[in-house]
Amino acid sequence: MLQEAKDLQNRAVSQMVAMLGRGKKEYTVEAPTGSGKTYMMADFMNRILALHSNVVFLVSSLSKSDLAEQNYNSFCALCENGTFTNLNPYLINSETSGEGSIFIPTDHNVYVLPRDLYKEDSKLKKEGAFLNFLSEIRGDLMKGTAGKIIYVIRDECHIATKNLDELGDFFSVTINFSATPKLSRKQLPDVEISNSDAENVKLIKQVEFQPEYDSLDTALDKFEGIKKDYVNKLQVNPCFIVQISNKDKAEEELNNNIFPTLNNTKHQDLKWVYITGDQSGKGCKTNDSGLNKLPVSKWKEYMKGKESSISVIIFKMVISEGWDIPRACMLYQVRDTQSKQLDEQVMGRVRRNPRLLDFERLPKDAQDLASTAWIWGIKPKDAELPRQVNLFSDYDIEKEIRVIPTKLKVETISNDIDVASILEDKKEKLTGGNIFEMYRNLLQCENEIQDMCYNYAGTFENWRLFVENIGEINRKYHSYIADYEKSMMVCEPVSFPYGSCYNETEKTLTLDDWVWYRKENDELSDEFSFDSEAEKKWAEVLKDIRHNSIEQKTNLLNESKFMWGKNYPLNSEIKYEYFSDGIHSSYPDFVMKDKKGRIHIFEVKSVNKSSSLNINQEEYDEKVRNLKKCYMVCSKKTNHIFYLPILDGNTWKIFKFENGVETSIDKKKFVDDLNV
Repeated sequence: MLQEAKDLQNRAVSQMVAMLGRGKKEYTVEAPTGSGKTYMMADFMNRILALHSNVVFLVSSLSKSDLAEQNYNSFCALCENGTFTNLNPYLINSETSGEGSIFIPTDHNVYVLPRDLYKEDSKLKKEGAFLNFLSEIRGDLMKGTAGKIIYVIRDECHIATKNLDELGDFFSVTINFSATPKLSRKQLPDVEISNSDAENVKLIKQVEFQPEYDSLDTALDKFEGIKKDYVNKLQVNPCFIVQISNKDKAEEELNNNIFPTLNNTKHQDLKWVYITGDQSGKGCKTNDSGLNKLPVSKWKEYMKGKESSISVIIFKMVISEGWDIPRACMLYQVRDTQSKQLDEQVMGRVRRNPRLLDFERLPKDAQDLASTAWIWGIKPKDAELPRQVNLFSDYDIEKEIRVIPTKLKVETISNDIDVASILEDKKEKLTGGNIFEMYRNLLQCENEIQDMCYNYAGTFENWRLFVENIGEINRKYHSYIADYEKSMMVCEPVSFPYGSCYNETEKTLTLDDWVWYRKENDELSDEFSFDSEAEKKWAEVLKDIRHNSIEQKTNLLNESKFMWGKNYPLNSEIKYEYFSDGIHSSYPDFVMKDKKGRIHIFEVKSVNKSSSLNINQEEYDEKVRNLKKCYMVCSKKTNHIFYLPILDGNTWKIFKFENGVETSIDKKKFVDDLNV
């Protein structure tokens, strides 16, 4: 997993812990499907339990799609592998009963409750077992009996449920989790991971919306076209999902369109499954003879595997929530839901990254494949669509602007760090740690250190020796990576990607003479938006410089060969790796080529406070320091000129890095230098 993805999740969880200090009764966390919501939920609970041993969590999950059991299994796995050791989960279900009553033990701290298990006429409610359980763990406050504080987590909170509302007095805090919280129910996000944030760090795939007039046959042609690449480059058998109408139209669509298309000679080799959603499996069908031998209850689990033979899954609404199938990459929606929430949930099925955990090790073409989803039929409102941008094709921008990126040499690090020499004089500790604890420590290290371990450890004794001294090896590794003179390597020159996109903001600027164009309703638009006020203001600076640097006032892009543009992260290869408790990538905000052919790189920052940004100042300052170290060496190795313009009030303080030398300049000096 990219370090940026880990950082995004970690920041969100830190914000979740901090939000509890606001003193509210209810909070909402919004994060897109596939962004690691269950993992972040577990991390959040683990941190709270580390601080407050008297807290108990009740996680209310949907019953459909076995989401409750899925969450429970995830919590157990994260506890058992040493990731979150404070969790002690328990799944409440109707099977935990003796002769006549349901038994719920009170010695756990995370209880997972399937939503529909506690409702009218349910055994759990009629017997009073759940009410008694809550009373016991909370204690009798009227009598001063010490007990636990109960926090409720409502997973998929956009689904209306009143099951637990009557028990509200038992709960100190309610935390809502959803990809699509209901604003009508006052589920205003206190913590949010946006789609664009998750896309940029490759937690989820970028969506390419396909023409609405494409037939299922055309969509399947496209699927079969990428299927071979998916298998060869990702070692994953991809999956195509078809969503059909409600019950009254389902049979007509299946018999008149879907089954005839799948049985066509072109597609007859594709294995498919039709899931009705009936709990008994009634009506479910497949053309896979091997799958037919299994009970329908086992089909879903089989279809999740990356090597599953099933290529096409047809469903109504049975996998809109809670079913993880990262190998799904295409969605064809026959029905029109008229529901933004449902559309977002269904799209989430094909947006999970199938190679998330080792994404950074994939070659570029495989990364592009793993981070793209194709969708037909769902048409989000224009205001919610990312704004597509493309390079002007008439000016050879890819040839005119050639930028040299850099990366850190982690692939060959085992050749540069002599593990045997480090461990030569070390002796195995007589009272060594528990082997499972040692293994957990190894798993928390970078992939390269794990590789170094197994390259060195031909025997168990060597493995133990390595892990017992992993702290020293870590320090050697970090010291090597942070020495950019040794670890930084230049890459082949690249340019802006031909196409990218950005999310609309209120910080807009009219630009008709930079490298990008975009269309709106088939007409060219010269309005672009930026992520921050500082970014917008720096764009104004570059716009004015270009305007004043050409002899004749013109909007011709290549006048005097002066070109500039925003470096949109999506699809961009203009990036610079740096180290800060892990390897990160800096995607600078702007790139400019001046009249003399020099390349200027800009990463814009601001010290101004913003109500829309929740920034940890220490982390922010540390990032700036790390970028300065990185850009210093980058400027020397690439011969580009790097800048950190920092907006303070209305004044720019600019750090400039040229040929390995740092200087501090103001805006006037920056402009004057360009005109030399």
